[in-house]
Amino acid sequence: MRVAVIGAGTMGGGIAQVAAMAGHGVRLFDTDPARAGAARTAMRGSLEKLHGKGRLGDDLPDDVLDRVAPAGSIAAACDAADVVIETVVELIEVKQEVFRQIAEAAPAGALFGTNTSQLSITRIGSVLGDGADRLVGMHFFNPPVLMRLVELVAGLGTSEETIARAEAFARGLGKETVVCRKDSPGFMTSRVSAIVRLECLKMVEEGVGSPADIDKALRLGLNFPMGPLELGDFNGLDTYLHALEALEVAHGERFRPTVTLRNLVAAGRLGRKTGRGVYRYGPDGAKLDDGTPAG
Repeated sequence: MRVAVIGAGTMGGGIAQVAAMAGHGVRLFDTDPARAGAARTAMRGSLEKLHGKGRLGDDLPDDVLDRVAPAGSIAAACDAADVVIETVVELIEVKQEVFRQIAEAAPAGALFGTNTSQLSITRIGSVLGDGADRLVGMHFFNPPVLMRLVELVAGLGTSEETIARAEAFARGLGKETVVCRKDSPGFMTSRVSAIVRLECLKMVEEGVGSPADIDKALRLGLNFPMGPLELGDFNGLDTYLHALEALEVAHGERFRPTVTLRNLVAAGRLGRKTGRGVYRYGPDGAKLDDGTPAG
């Protein structure tokens, strides 16, 4: 199967790797060539670790990497693609423009997936006209190589055939699926995740505990695989702020971003990608402290 991935950030690179590990040929496009190069470097490191643990089967890291080819444009990536997955920034206007270009270049039968974690599939698909029936939310989780779930989300126009194709594709990647039948902002998982992380930020502001202790409490006491505050740094606090602002519009006051979050983003402390967020990070991404006090 031929898969196009549009956007080579953390999620796009990870999804491209998962697809290549499943044997698919992948074309990866990003407007920033440096980001595409960084994605390939990250893939190599991940694949070498997986190979060392015996998790690549008969493949060597180079075998998987050889299935991922850079593309110079959206049109070049989507030409002859069976599946196109968009993973660009969580801004509705940007995603709509990307899908306008995808629709012009991709074959008429291609499956369209958007990796949004909370934006309306119906609104994104509104630029596709009659082609909105083949767009489905395909919400992978970070890191895509390790996380088992893909949350599928039906827009108002998404066809049952499209949902079935998306389920089959995701399961072919070795993933489990759930289907969110109502196109409600935040879907199933992001609404819960956002509200838990927001409550953790409020507890930091109230002085209930340090970020490190709050994260530790949820890891060890509630079996979270990663503390919500550390996960926010991992995914990017700017991404989280965008998500909260959209959820506040849709669901009201309970999703209003905290002052601390707005200040961290305004200061450019976006998490691991900038070396500082709720926590400080070294050049290797290792956490260096117990967290930034509120204020």
